[in-house]
Amino acid sequence: MKDRQYVNIKDLVPGMMIAENVYDSLHHLIIPENTEVTDKLILRLDFYAIQNVLVEDTQIKPVQDMSSLPYSERIKASDDFKEFKADYIITSDVTKDALNSIIEKNASQESINQMISSTTDLLNSSNTNIHIFDMLHNMREIDDTTYAHSINVSLISAIIGRWMKFPEEDIKILMSCGLFHDVGKLLIPSEILTKPGKLTPEEFNIIKTHAVKGYHLLKEMDLDERILLAAMAHHERCDGSGYPLKLHSPQINAFAKIVSIADVYDAMTSARVYRGPECPFKVISVFEREGYALFDPVYMLPFLANVVNTYIHNTVLLSNNMKGDVILINPRSYSRPIVKCGDTYIDLSKHWDISIEAIL
Repeated sequence: MKDRQYVNIKDLVPGMMIAENVYDSLHHLIIPENTEVTDKLILRLDFYAIQNVLVEDTQIKPVQDMSSLPYSERIKASDDFKEFKADYIITSDVTKDALNSIIEKNASQESINQMISSTTDLLNSSNTNIHIFDMLHNMREIDDTTYAHSINVSLISAIIGRWMKFPEEDIKILMSCGLFHDVGKLLIPSEILTKPGKLTPEEFNIIKTHAVKGYHLLKEMDLDERILLAAMAHHERCDGSGYPLKLHSPQINAFAKIVSIADVYDAMTSARVYRGPECPFKVISVFEREGYALFDPVYMLPFLANVVNTYIHNTVLLSNNMKGDVILINPRSYSRPIVKCGDTYIDLSKHWDISIEAIL
């Protein structure tokens, strides 16, 4: 067993390893165990007035050669990812407190502002949109809850707004739309939400009430109308097949259309109690095959064109059991890129008998 000892934060050095979860005075998780110490982490501890932390090894770790690791493993080993993960966990706690306070009808403007501010910090923690997706792609081991899903949809919706060149004020509203869109699910019995098997028609009808419930909860608050409409209409579909009102495309608010795309993408690429996460390229393929009737192409096409680029350099498993790296996206078939397997280049747009099964 490695030596452990408590160290004053002024004696912390980047490269040390935090040996136990660190909590603030309200027992909110600040730093998870097995997080490597960085300059930013030390500042966070100082901000929360933490005096001492348990470290596993006071020796600075040697620099590891990452060049031979898969892209995903290099991301997970990076300081950026560890800092993002720690901030994400804090944001999840803040979001949980804020959304539950809405359910309990005692929400304060301070708690709402803290949730929005914490999520904004996550959004602005990266210089590029691809970097944010790199972080989210590798956060899939986090338990999927309404709170984590709300954060993900918030960030993805805001990035779609960036790709659409929306004004900054609209991007902030989009981010809030994502945070609040599923608040009504907190009023649905947990045994239905977490049921591992197939829902009965009656149970699914109960699930579908969350859109209206969320709208009425938010209507009691001083929020932008687009946030309310996103809560009500994020399950509406452009062909009229959605719920709760079976609206058609012209009747659906633009922000609700964007949130619906982010909602479906995150839900399908996240783990569920009844299945593991779907391969993103399979999800993109579903959007390509079936999405044009369900989602507004004005928003869906820029989303697909950009999100698929966030998977370049990732190592993938093909249906023929070969492994390789995604090196080039095919603009006419986003779900079928060119994959480099050793010295072999496979253009999946020309080999329809081969598909991407998983990202490694």
